Amino acid sequence: MQILITGGAGFIGSHTYVVLKEHGYTPIIVDNFSNSSKKVIKNLEIITKEPVIFEEGDVNHPETYDLLFTKYDIKGIIHFAASKAVGESVENPLKYYRNNVASTVLLLEKMAQYGLSNLVFSSSCTVYGQPETLPATEESPVQPATSPYGNSKQICEEIIRDTVAASSTLKAIALRYFNPIGAHESALIGELPIGPPANLIPFLTQSVAGLRGPLQVWGTDYPTADGTAIRDYIHVVDLAGAHVKALAHLIEGKSTKNYDFFNIGTGEGSSVMEVITAFEKATGKKVPYEIRDRRAGDITAVYASTDKSNQVLGWKTQFSLEKALQDAWKWQEAINQ
Repeated sequence: MQILITGGAGFIGSHTYVVLKEHGYTPIIVDNFSNSSKKVIKNLEIITKEPVIFEEGDVNHPETYDLLFTKYDIKGIIHFAASKAVGESVENPLKYYRNNVASTVLLLEKMAQYGLSNLVFSSSCTVYGQPETLPATEESPVQPATSPYGNSKQICEEIIRDTVAASSTLKAIALRYFNPIGAHESALIGELPIGPPANLIPFLTQSVAGLRGPLQVWGTDYPTADGTAIRDYIHVVDLAGAHVKALAHLIEGKSTKNYDFFNIGTGEGSSVMEVITAFEKATGKKVPYEIRDRRAGDITAVYASTDKSNQVLGWKTQFSLEKALQDAWKWQEAINQ
């Protein structure tokens, strides 16, 4: 069964490729490599011991979908391709509305044109902002976005919801990720940010590797046990597994709704200082860090309720925070060589 992965050479897309293969699907990658490396394709072939089917193309171009949807017998689509740095989105909002929103509109148009039904969309827990109560459930109110990136994910969810409601064939699931970290245990694929990392873990591992200065801890005066902000960190392989469960849910007709959305996290929050301590315990490496003032727009705490994804999709996490940090460090060591 052929499954299209847009942005399939990226961090989450490449790990989902591996899990799809393990479950007997035939994934097809489309990527323009604007935020990924072609080396990923070669490394996926080493991991899976099979050639990778991929097309180099831009999901903002109609001809990309015309090629894919005529050349292959696509039964489902996982839509990862998007720009994802919060800070950059503030500086260049139109890039984010073009790459994230316009590309999703085009994908939906082309799915309708070619009669394709099953879509899993890569969304974000940013839609919850700072929830009034924790953990965040799927019933938690969607808050006004604090960045064009977050807003683009909200808008895409709304567009998909409205399009599904107007369609007799389209079915879709949006997965609201919390904080994906870690890497494949082979250390052949992982998170490879271009330029300074926007996320905690790659900045931490690069600091420990001596590639950057001390890790910057943004704020120690939050109303948390140790004063640092709390997030829900999920191993990327667990996250990849959620996509396969969501896809099967759609393809096998298990869903009672044509559009639904799920939190994908661990259900537990960890503070920045707890992550530093866990990394040092898991790897035996000392993390150099310095305390800085809070960043504008950062929230105090957010972590997921995973009851709905556990019960409806039959999905659960397998890997601990320490395992994710261990794998992230193995990946950092591999790319340093």
